[in-house]
Amino acid sequence: MIEKASSIAPPSIQDAEKSSSKSSKGSPDHEKPPSGLPNGFETTTPRAQEGPEPPPNGGYGWIVTFCVALINAHTWGINSSYGVFLAYYLSNSLYPSATPLKFAIIGGISISTAMFISPLATLSTRYFGTHKTLIFGIVFEAGGLIGASFASTIWQLALSQGLAFGVGMGFLFVASVGIPPQWFTTRRSLSNGIAASGSGFGGLLYSLATGAMLRSPSIGLKWCFRILGLLALVVNTICTLLIRDRNKIIGRRHKAFDLKLFRRPEYPLLNGYGSFSMLGYIALVFSLADYAKRIGLSASQASVVTSVLNLGQGLGRPPTGYFSDGVGRINMAALTTFFCAVMAFAVWVPAKSYGVLIFYALVGGTVTGTFWATIGPVAVEVVGLQDLPSALNLEWLVIVLPCTFSEPISLELVKFTGGYLSSQLFIGFSYAAAALCVVFLRGWKIGEVEYVGNGGDAGVEDVGLESMEDRARAAGRLTIWKHFWRWRKV
Repeated sequence: MIEKASSIAPPSIQDAEKSSSKSSKGSPDHEKPPSGLPNGFETTTPRAQEGPEPPPNGGYGWIVTFCVALINAHTWGINSSYGVFLAYYLSNSLYPSATPLKFAIIGGISISTAMFISPLATLSTRYFGTHKTLIFGIVFEAGGLIGASFASTIWQLALSQGLAFGVGMGFLFVASVGIPPQWFTTRRSLSNGIAASGSGFGGLLYSLATGAMLRSPSIGLKWCFRILGLLALVVNTICTLLIRDRNKIIGRRHKAFDLKLFRRPEYPLLNGYGSFSMLGYIALVFSLADYAKRIGLSASQASVVTSVLNLGQGLGRPPTGYFSDGVGRINMAALTTFFCAVMAFAVWVPAKSYGVLIFYALVGGTVTGTFWATIGPVAVEVVGLQDLPSALNLEWLVIVLPCTFSEPISLELVKFTGGYLSSQLFIGFSYAAAALCVVFLRGWKIGEVEYVGNGGDAGVEDVGLESMEDRARAAGRLTIWKHFWRWRKV
């Protein structure tokens, strides 16, 4: 076929956690708090009371990282090829009573299901362990793909390629995404980039392969599904056997969610960032191949365009995470998301040739999946490391509806207006709205950081606020409109 298509690429929890690696530096008796407090908050932790030994920062961790990259390639990467499937479905009458809207919903079901079951997958990892959770995902993903090859009606396709595949992808993603950072300290960014890029490069490979198999008279749709299912089964099984987590060593918590986060006004801004990003992202990823065919390109050229979009994401995600440290995590999210909107308006709307569309897919693809590359680090800035698992699980639930209905909305706009301009504008304005949410979020963050820098003197009453952290957050809320336009590294 969202982050975490053209690669719906997997959300990068690892990026968020890399800030904690800095706590190992400096005086051995002074550690930065694990709760992700702003600079200025410190706790004193005697060595005798410290937790587990530090990660090896390499070694077997590289094998684990490579395995997670392969899992991403054979979940989100395969999912990214749905744009090729969709173009094929729309060009051929394969299922009785099928409509473009129904096909679009199937694509959304797989992603929204993966997000919806994330709390369940988190609990499964907690109670049954990583390997059993991964095996559960493998069975559902492979079963969904192979089952789709026997589908003769649209509802059977929805249950197999949509629901079953989505369940498998969700369990594989949740169980594996947090493992690489457990093995690294100073190399977490690199490890995360390698793992996350698997979805992009997997999308590149499987978009091309899917297009070739669908065009082949000797393979066709049914064997295309079966080949993809068998490949996913074999590769993901091997990776599961090789993966080792350090959950017991580090005492990692797997709390599903904490609804108290919604009481913080800044958290809905994070939800808005995710929701609007997915409205633009899913529609773009799934529509680009069909748009290519509508402007007169061949099916082969359309699959290449989708593949190049995946290539752009594979190339763009690691640098996005890496440079976030220099520019600021929230700043990077705002800049790259706004650039998505600019590229849609300035390049995609006037694109009527193969060359221009390839340019858009490659350059625009580097930032198309910005949400997946930045949500983890940005979430840390908003809620802190301690509440990160809950914040992300809630975020996945919030974006279920946008993931489900993004492509249906896009295709209905195309059907209603008779052209793709309305859909392109919908995608561009969705990205613009997401960027606006991040801009206001950075206004809050600047206020919080400056409150701490001023020693807590910002006219915030202490009544009902239990800690300096709470007062800093409250100060940020009072100054959103004052600081959102100012430049500062946040």
